[in-house]
Amino acid sequence: MLSPATTEALAASGVTKRFGGLVAVDNMSFTLAEKDVLGLIGPNGSGKTTMMNLISGALKPSAGQINFYGHAIAGTGASNVAKKGIARTFQLVRMLPTMTALENVAAGGVFGHARRWGKELDDYAHALLARVGLPNAAGLPVSALTYIDQKRVELARALASDPRILLLDEWLAGLNPTELKIGIALIEQLRVEGCTIVIVEHVMHAIRSLCDRCIVMNSGAKIAEGTPAEVLADHGVIRAYLGDEHA
Repeated sequence: MLSPATTEALAASGVTKRFGGLVAVDNMSFTLAEKDVLGLIGPNGSGKTTMMNLISGALKPSAGQINFYGHAIAGTGASNVAKKGIARTFQLVRMLPTMTALENVAAGGVFGHARRWGKELDDYAHALLARVGLPNAAGLPVSALTYIDQKRVELARALASDPRILLLDEWLAGLNPTELKIGIALIEQLRVEGCTIVIVEHVMHAIRSLCDRCIVMNSGAKIAEGTPAEVLADHGVIRAYLGDEHA
């Protein structure tokens, strides 16, 4: 429940997604306040990425509504949602493989919320590469970059549109301990700057340190909601992750 002083950035109401007989997301409802970081967690196959796809417009819900700053966006398409101000990274990094790191970042500035062109776009893309720790990578083909550096480029591309909400789908997955520390610090900086974020993540250290609130999903449904400390101590959440003998 939002306090009267907060602005509601995102609201999902009764969102359901069916694939034939499979219910991937089951009657999900939640709100996200502006400048908050919401963790969306749960076991593998619990429907987290499907929910992210519904928010970003990649999928159309079978039922329910998603509002972005009071405007309905469910089923309007990924391009429309991006233009309104929702940007995302993906569970599996998606690069434009024939382009340089700079060109990949610039694409976010052309097709997203705040559009830039020409020298303004070029300068902004350079600044974003520096911001994510890649000041010298502009001219490199993305195929020459390491995995974490490709993830940094993808994050910079998402930021290039000046999104009002940033969706991070397991952005920290696959990183070694040193890379993980760098990645968490990058997200923490965005949080400090007031970026509104939904983060899907299995790294519980990141969830504890970054999130204001968490929603736990299992079998497509919400089974818990609260602060990271509250949900991670919930018996239903422990049961979903570890089994009945640990609950």
